[in-house]
Order: sequence, then structure tokens, then C-alpha cells
Amino acid sequence: MADNMMASAAAAYARQADSINKLPSLNETKETGGEDFSDLLKQAVREAADIGYRSETMSLKAAAGQADVNEVVTAVAEAEVTLQAVTTVRDKVIQAYQEIIKMPI
Repeated sequence: MADNMMASAAAAYARQADSINKLPSLNETKETGGEDFSDLLKQAVREAADIGYRSETMSLKAAAGQADVNEVVTAVAEAEVTLQAVTTVRDKVIQAYQEIIKMPI
């Protein structure tokens, strides 16, 4: 059972890593006339919220006895990885903002 949970958590982490790797680079976005940064950020926040919602839904189903434990663990692990990624991005944005504020005018 522990092996299944670890495999499920690893699969959730891999899905998150794949979605991060699929983001276009700044040059690709400019060249193709694609989305701007705010659109990418909005999309990422929406996806993070959806993952959190799925995790909560699975937890409620498990409490009601309607969900498989492996599915619940996978959903919670995916939500945890997503939260860690969002927190890391937030910290980097704040750090960059603080560096910009420190620059002399």
C-alpha cells in the first residue's frame, strides 16, 4: 500500500512538472503573439485552484465512503505539490519585487 501511495504521489509530481515544462518561453510568446504574462499567471492560478478543489472533493467522498483511498492520496499529493509550486513562485515574485524596490533611481 505504501508503494502505491508513493507511486501515486510521484505520478502527481510528474504531472505538475510536465505542466510547468510546457509553459512557453518569453521569446516564444513574443514571436507567436501569444498570451501575455498576466494571462499565463491567471491560467496557472485557475489550474491550482481546480486541483485544490478536486482534492477537497475526493477527501469529502472518502469521508462518505465513496472514494478509493489511493485516489484520495493521489489528489491530496497533487494538491500539495501544486501548493508548494505556487508558494515558490509567490516567494520568487516577492523577492524580485523587493530587489526592484532596492534599485536606486
